[in-house]
Amino acid sequence: MTTIAIPHWQGRVSPVFDVAATLWLVEVDAGRIGSRTVLAVSDETASGRTAALSAAGVDVVICGAVSWPLQAALLGAGIRVIPQICGDIERVLEAFAQGVLDQGGFWMPGCCGRRHRRGRRGCVGR
Repeated sequence: MTTIAIPHWQGRVSPVFDVAATLWLVEVDAGRIGSRTVLAVSDETASGRTAALSAAGVDVVICGAVSWPLQAALLGAGIRVIPQICGDIERVLEAFAQGVLDQGGFWMPGCCGRRHRRGRRGCVGR
């Protein structure tokens, strides 16, 4: 079973993870979406958010934009981060559960997809 955290804003993936006030915690097991709870996060520091997610047993964060310090803190805590995702949370969850989240349609506008990495001037080809 995998516990996923998704920052929530009006039924969609919140565009900026660092300041999202609520996260959906969702259990996914063998392609099936299970229980859902809401986690309120008031601490906007990288260490505070990471501690809250670790305490909640989160394995994966699916989010929109995320700062490098927060992403590094999450990765250091063993939490996988899938950034630059947008769209309806239900559709994003279904795509993740089916293993097709990286096949397009969910990338944030201007995002180069998974074949590229972050660079100082935006997306940079590998």
